[in-house]
Amino acid sequence: MYAQVIVDIVHENVAHTFTYLIPEGLTLAPGQRVLVPFGPRRLEGIVLSLTETCDLPPEKVRPVAEALEPYPAVLPALIDLAARMAEEAHCPLAETLRLMLPAEMRGGRVRVKEEPVARLAIPAEELEAAIGAQGRSVKRRTLLQLLQGGAWRPVAELAMLVRDPQAPLRQLQEAGLVELGSRELLRRPGGELRADVIDPPLMDAQREALEALIPAVDAGEGRFLLHGVTGSGKTEVFIRLVRHVLAMGKGAMILVPEIALTPQMVGWFRSRFGEVAAVLHSRLSAGERFDEWRRIRRGDARVVIGARSAVFAPVERLGLIVVDEEHETTYQSDRHPRYDARDVAAWRCEREGGTLLLASATPSILSFSRAREGRYRLLEMPTRVMDRPLPEVEVVDMRRELILGNRSVFSDSLQKALRQCVARGEQAMLLMNHRGYNSFVSCRSCGYVVKCRQCDVSMTYHVGGADNRLHCHYCGATEMPPETCPQCGSRYIRYFGAGTQKVEEELRRMFPDTGIVRMDIDTTSGKDGHAKLLDEFRSGRARLLVGTQMIAKGLDFPRVTLVGVIAADLSLNLPDYRARERTFQLLTQVAGRAGRGDTPGQVIIQTYKPDDPTIRSAAAQDYRAFYGQEITHRRMGLYPPFTVMARLLVEAKLPGDAQRTAEELSEALDALLGTEKELGKCVLLRTLDQPSVKLLRGKHRWHILMKLWAGDAAETLCARLNDLARAHTGRADVYFEYNPVTMM
Repeated sequence: MYAQVIVDIVHENVAHTFTYLIPEGLTLAPGQRVLVPFGPRRLEGIVLSLTETCDLPPEKVRPVAEALEPYPAVLPALIDLAARMAEEAHCPLAETLRLMLPAEMRGGRVRVKEEPVARLAIPAEELEAAIGAQGRSVKRRTLLQLLQGGAWRPVAELAMLVRDPQAPLRQLQEAGLVELGSRELLRRPGGELRADVIDPPLMDAQREALEALIPAVDAGEGRFLLHGVTGSGKTEVFIRLVRHVLAMGKGAMILVPEIALTPQMVGWFRSRFGEVAAVLHSRLSAGERFDEWRRIRRGDARVVIGARSAVFAPVERLGLIVVDEEHETTYQSDRHPRYDARDVAAWRCEREGGTLLLASATPSILSFSRAREGRYRLLEMPTRVMDRPLPEVEVVDMRRELILGNRSVFSDSLQKALRQCVARGEQAMLLMNHRGYNSFVSCRSCGYVVKCRQCDVSMTYHVGGADNRLHCHYCGATEMPPETCPQCGSRYIRYFGAGTQKVEEELRRMFPDTGIVRMDIDTTSGKDGHAKLLDEFRSGRARLLVGTQMIAKGLDFPRVTLVGVIAADLSLNLPDYRARERTFQLLTQVAGRAGRGDTPGQVIIQTYKPDDPTIRSAAAQDYRAFYGQEITHRRMGLYPPFTVMARLLVEAKLPGDAQRTAEELSEALDALLGTEKELGKCVLLRTLDQPSVKLLRGKHRWHILMKLWAGDAAETLCARLNDLARAHTGRADVYFEYNPVTMM
């Protein structure tokens, strides 16, 4: 027998399978990881297929060195998925196969964590005599008593009852009374929870959604969009669906957009399903990630909760994938090979006979338009659980606050509401979607703004004890703030704008005796950083929570009665056709954190654009009104879903290399469109220019931005653009982006 193996090298020259002989006594299967000789080295590879014949001469076929595991690490469906992704991304198969495995599995065998254990080695009827024969050794007698029953017990557990048990255990082993060994110890993120929570009664809208979903799950088909207002009980629908899927003997995935949401979702599912629920995300330790992957692969865990990369989890007999908060752009990977977890989820459901459920209180314009067209089945949950009211929303005009002399980041209305909230013993959340202390540092004499030397963006002032510095939020560079202007030498250097640090400082000044938590990238970077801060708030030890957009969605705190938005129009000013959509989603989602318990909620939105239709729609929490406005804007401006946005992005260390490469690509595109004129007919707009961020992480940037009429010709042209990007080799990196996450 022969194995067709793809070796773990990402290079076009070896982007094909190699044939290896399977030695006598070694049994292999497609998807299994192996070590194979490759030139003078031994490399990892994955078996793609087995054959009984080989066209190569015997002396040219080398044998497989060994199998790294006794089971296939990559399921057949995931091999197919990797092949499809490699074809669409025009990259080597080895590169997409890496997505299917935890990074800890690369580099040979993975060390499994073990713990020493002990058990009784004699029949129960001989135990009393054995205890009596131990003379004056209290430790040996106690250990024998603890081991009665014959089950393996961890030595660490015995050590809690008998001090330093290792020596007496070895003595008992030498006497033939005890057997010592080791067993696999699984590292479990998030702690242990028993499945002992009683199901709450279903509301009518939840029951109607399940009545539509369960037949589709039974049939192993269907794509649904669940549009439910914040607090409508969508998670309970997920839980009931997953229970149904498990009863069928199948598995399920729940995808969330933010790692901050994962601990809460894991807690909910473990409280219902116990050990059957597993978690996968990038903040786990290497050992935790590998152990959770193994539990899923072995079938011990059949429910997977995780962020974007969890869509590649090795769930067999997949019956359901839920994409919660489906509107979030974090489901799109901006690293090669680029992918959208929502598209991957749809493909897996189609390939493996599962049901896809997208869910959001603020669906993306693209998803909702697809539901209106019938490509998804639309389900709606228009009211909150227990008929709780949506929060009352007040829009504050910050221009008027300035006229009245209020220079604080808090309006008078928000200050008053915060004091009342704290006095009542309730909780409040404040959204400031910019981290740091000040937004930027500028010279009031000449207008110079301090920018990052590696990126074409202003640096943000951060306060950190004695070491207050300017930070770049793109590349992470830091530097001391200037005392004089680097451009004109003036001493009129001033700090403008506000960030989460400044908001936190003002809160501490207002409420010196109240617990305050700040959640942004700076405070959640450590292991379990999100979970620790959220637990501090959930427990009530902290009453005020300040954060960036990571606090705006999915979180459920029944004691939160007040939500404040510090600068509602920040995202409205971005040079992106989706700026209105993202602003509406952010404001509606964060408003939905208020009033989820028995006490009605209050929301105060501070803005310099109080009459903007997007802010007004968000204040009314009226998605359909916003959708009507936005789809009209998109139709008039010819933006997706009526067109397709595509771009070739060029990045190089030298500005000339970036510009020349972009011009060469533009010429190649001219030749392509001149040859295949049918493709040219779908091009509505095309520009060769620098994006608004001209320098990023030390690389100069150019792009070819295209607007295409949606249709088959656009899809074909996008495939050719991808070919152009992948075929380019030179001093610049070239990336193809389909409806890019950002135009900047």
